[in-house]
Amino acid sequence: MMMADMSNMEDIAHLKTEINSKLEKEMSNLSLLKDSLKKSNTNTENMLGILTSFETRLRKLEQTIVPVYNETENLRRRQENIDKTMTTLDHVLGYYHISQEADMMIKDGPEMHGLDRYLQQMDKVLEALNYFKKHNQNTVELRDVAALFERGKDVLQMEFQTLLIRHGRPVPPIIILDLLTGEEELGGEVDVQMEHLPEKIIEDLSDISRWLITNGNTTDFLKNYITARSSMLVKSLTGLKEHLKAGSGGSGMTLTPHSPAPGAKFNRNKDTPGRKSIKKISLYTRKASSALLKSPFDQGLKGHRRTGSDVIKEEQCEVDIEIYVTELTALLKLMQSEHQLLAQIVPEKYQRSVYDNIVQPGLDTVVNEGETLAIYTRKGIGRREFSTVLSIFPVVKHLRTIKPEFDRNLEGCQAPTRAKLASLLSTLGSTGAKGLEEFIDNIKHDPDKASNMPRDGTVHELTNHTMVFMEQLQDYIETAGAMLLMHGSDSKNVQALMFNFAAMFQPTGEQAAPSEAVDDRKSKLKLADYCTKVLSALGLNLSNKSETYSDPFIKPVFMLNNFNYILKSLKRSALIELIHLWNKDVEMFYRDQILEQKKHYSQSWSRVMHYILEMNEPMSSQRMLSPDTKLKDKEKQNIKDKFTGFNKELDEILRTQKGYAIPDTELRTQMKKDNIEFIVPAYRIFLEKYRKLNFTKNPDKYIKYTVENVEDIIEKKLFDTAA
Repeated sequence: MMMADMSNMEDIAHLKTEINSKLEKEMSNLSLLKDSLKKSNTNTENMLGILTSFETRLRKLEQTIVPVYNETENLRRRQENIDKTMTTLDHVLGYYHISQEADMMIKDGPEMHGLDRYLQQMDKVLEALNYFKKHNQNTVELRDVAALFERGKDVLQMEFQTLLIRHGRPVPPIIILDLLTGEEELGGEVDVQMEHLPEKIIEDLSDISRWLITNGNTTDFLKNYITARSSMLVKSLTGLKEHLKAGSGGSGMTLTPHSPAPGAKFNRNKDTPGRKSIKKISLYTRKASSALLKSPFDQGLKGHRRTGSDVIKEEQCEVDIEIYVTELTALLKLMQSEHQLLAQIVPEKYQRSVYDNIVQPGLDTVVNEGETLAIYTRKGIGRREFSTVLSIFPVVKHLRTIKPEFDRNLEGCQAPTRAKLASLLSTLGSTGAKGLEEFIDNIKHDPDKASNMPRDGTVHELTNHTMVFMEQLQDYIETAGAMLLMHGSDSKNVQALMFNFAAMFQPTGEQAAPSEAVDDRKSKLKLADYCTKVLSALGLNLSNKSETYSDPFIKPVFMLNNFNYILKSLKRSALIELIHLWNKDVEMFYRDQILEQKKHYSQSWSRVMHYILEMNEPMSSQRMLSPDTKLKDKEKQNIKDKFTGFNKELDEILRTQKGYAIPDTELRTQMKKDNIEFIVPAYRIFLEKYRKLNFTKNPDKYIKYTVENVEDIIEKKLFDTAA
């Protein structure tokens, strides 16, 4: 216990010693801290003294410098005001002297000093004018500057006109044709540019245009631009026409009443006439023009000849179809090029009105030519020369093709301008439709019956003309069908429907017009319907004409020839496929009619067959077996009468039917074959039956023809006017 107490006492003593030691150390640290605090206070007091002294000195310096600075700033502002005043004064004084300075440059014009310097000088004159208007109105200076400004504007407008006239040239025909030919060959746009003006001149015209509109507040110069560019457009078209006429030799391409279908099928894909192909086109046109005058021997359907005379009237249309179709496309390209040029020179705000006036003379040129063509065609229709109607088809076909491009190009123009081509298309379409319908009416009421009937029963001239006319429609199926749909006698319902449909999408206040765009299938069906009406009218007319024949058996030959010719023409030209869209029984109808006419013709042999067929009781077989059989006088006379009648009727048939004509080789061969198969077997039996009998002492008198003779007569002497 005691031991424990002593141990505790020692621990306490030890702790006390440690505490005393730490206390002494902390007391020493406290003493050091107090010394440091005293030094810090001393330094703070010294710094405050220094700062107070510095503040005092700065205050004294500010009191000395600020007045000097303020005075200097006042002096600087005064100097600046003086400089501005002097500059303004010099500038204003320049306004008073501008008349003298600019007068000489304006007299010399932009050509002498350069357009840029001239415009800069005009800007100065404009500044002076605005100054005097604002500050010194009703002064001599204002009047002088105003007069100078107006003279400067007039000089600029004159320079604008001079640049246009001096550097403007019609587009060479070669360039236009290269562009059209290149698009034809490549099937799209080609890199052939129409350079109307040099690039530097275009830049100068653009600068003048912008300055006159922006600063000169005038658009009078645009009239000069319209006059110059519209004149160049017309001259370009005129030059192209003259070039094409020269390339065609001046002949062969102008339409006559009997040359309705020149080779003027024109579209962007295959028929754009080019510089290198003018002679070829001219030659083709002459061939096509004369093809309608040749007999069907020369048109691929051998054996059909025409009657009557083919006299070509000398009256000609001033419009060459092939050149006119080329001209339409050339006009479109020239218009597009003019629009591109216009966009580089005239500000956008005025482009549409200017463009509207530029293209009108060119449009009027082609529209007037188209109307001339329509007038010529209507005169032809009045003279019953319906071949002239066909001259319209290549124009309408091409115009319908390119009209959407014209419409896009004329967007924004005035309604009368945009309606020109639509009106022309309507005029040509109505003329064509009238011609087509008058053609049917002419067939129905053709008064020419007996006087012009072919004596040999060959194909009638009306049939030939009708089929040639219809064959020409093959290349213009959609075009002719659209004409009839839009302008035919039963077109009112179609037009009303299209008008109402178009009106739904027409802006308020603008009158809608029926569109020329007609569904191709409807066009084909309409033309197929038309062709069936033509064939129906032709068939009825031929039937009436055939009644004028006094010979009852040439009538079926006549109808047979015509029906056969019609059917072959339809098949050769592929019109039969078109007509079958409307009536699938047409071909079968003609085949049935051909068979029917063959039957009617075969009745011409009934008188011959009457004598060689057993009309009375035949002799007994036993009596026929022996050549020595003695015949009764009545039997002998009966046999003699048979041979005599046969010979007489065969001679009569030979006399009449050798003058019949079946010009189609295939049909003629078939008819002869049918006759041989019909007559020769019966005659062979008849001859073998009676030639061995002793019915006469002079058999050569009655047995005039052998079987071979009969066959040879039918084969070589019938249907041959030279026999």
